[in-house]
Amino acid sequence: MIKACCCALLILCGTSGLKAQSVTVEATIDSLQLLIGEQAKIKLQVSMDANQKLRLPLLRDTLVRGVEILDVAKPDTQLLNDNKRWLISQEYTVTSFDSALYYLPPFEVLVNDKAYRSKALALKVYSIPVDTLHPDQFFGPKSIQEVPLTWDDLAPLVYSILLFIALGVVTVFFVIRYRDNKPIIKIIKIEPKLPPHLAAMKKIETIKADKTAKREDPKAYYTELTDVIRVYIKERFGFNAMEMTSSEIIDRLMEEKDKDSIRDLKTMFETADLVKFAKYAPLMNENDMNLVNAVDFINQTKIEEDPNAKKEPTEIKVEEKRSKQGRIVLLCSIAITGIAALIALYLSVRHLIDLFF
Repeated sequence: MIKACCCALLILCGTSGLKAQSVTVEATIDSLQLLIGEQAKIKLQVSMDANQKLRLPLLRDTLVRGVEILDVAKPDTQLLNDNKRWLISQEYTVTSFDSALYYLPPFEVLVNDKAYRSKALALKVYSIPVDTLHPDQFFGPKSIQEVPLTWDDLAPLVYSILLFIALGVVTVFFVIRYRDNKPIIKIIKIEPKLPPHLAAMKKIETIKADKTAKREDPKAYYTELTDVIRVYIKERFGFNAMEMTSSEIIDRLMEEKDKDSIRDLKTMFETADLVKFAKYAPLMNENDMNLVNAVDFINQTKIEEDPNAKKEPTEIKVEEKRSKQGRIVLLCSIAITGIAALIALYLSVRHLIDLFF
């Protein structure tokens, strides 16, 4: 019976010992010796069960008299043994400005309101060596040294100047486009080139639809009509009718066609010359008749295109005026690029002052 009681007591004591060992506190220092003003790091580690509550020591400015605390890092927690154990670490940065051998007392933590302590530490702080053999010898102030400029010093200035130039050019471009009432980007359409007779008929339809010019400005009406015929003749017959007089055109056409086919065209050119140079006022039916004569000449002399032939492409540039929304976008672009250019200029000036003044 006595033997059984002794065994039970030993088991209880062993269990109590295991529970006592469930919390461990350890403090280490990375350097035991320092020069005045140097820094050392003290690491406090607490190992405990995950279901326990921990309270770390609250240390402010000094660890002991003569040893100052510069920084207290945030605690770091590691999970061990399938999250059943915690390893909590906290780091303290300390320094000292008095040479001495310092005793650093144990760190005390509370786990479930029970105190646990680490081992004590020691720190030796040395003063700066002094030449005791030559106490009168000292070194005066050094002369000013010129520091050479490197690319790292010049790079911000160069980049800010290049950025200012680029933004300034873009801003000026936007201002010019806004002043000229033009879009930022030109619209270019590529369309198949029309045969000479179709291009001429298209322009004649436009002239025919404009009845105001026919009635109020016959000079403009005949100038536009004869220009259409001159362009058609140039592309159809291959001679530069734009630089020739009316009589020269008729004489040249006589070599290409019979007289009957160009008799009506000759009448149209004669009427146009009278209107442009002699201020002749033709009648409305006369204007209509000359328009019909031009159409008949084109129909009689046109060359039907081969439907299987590949059409020659031509580029037609179209510039459209901006809409209200386009003007707003352009004004916003001017404001953004202008402000960005001013910021780049400010940075350039500031870097210039920092380097040379």
